Amino acid sequence: MSFDEDDPDWFNEYGEPEDDDELTNEMDKENERVENLPVMVKAKEIFDIVSSLVDTIPEDNDLYFLREQMLTDAAIIPAKVAGAEGGDVYTLRMENAVLIKLAARALVTHTYTCRMFNISDERYLNLLRSAVDEFRVLFVDWVNTFDKSNDISDDWGELFR
Repeated sequence: MSFDEDDPDWFNEYGEPEDDDELTNEMDKENERVENLPVMVKAKEIFDIVSSLVDTIPEDNDLYFLREQMLTDAAIIPAKVAGAEGGDVYTLRMENAVLIKLAARALVTHTYTCRMFNISDERYLNLLRSAVDEFRVLFVDWVNTFDKSNDISDDWGELFR
């Protein structure tokens, strides 16, 4: 038996012929669903705001860490939303949600650091704070959709139950 993708004898794990087009369509639909979630749309907006905001911070060696940390925190948010949606297990979704919350709160803290050192325009900082606050509302609604009954014990205790 050949394992060539074009081989008509190639079957999936259920003994049915592989249908790459159908699988691709399902994956595309799922990706589109996740990309269009209000929480994801706002997460990407926050990333765009942070990307623009860090460009206003001087490229001083003492401030480089702040620029990098802000970009990292902003990138974590949409990545963890996608991760939570990809694994439909309650504990995994909640772990991602906690990381999202920490990153979003860190971004707000960074805005006060920027203000304290007078290194960015206050309008940009307020724009980011407003976006994070809008995100928070969407985030709470999104987390409330997590199905607690769909879980697998991970032997790390009852943290999210």
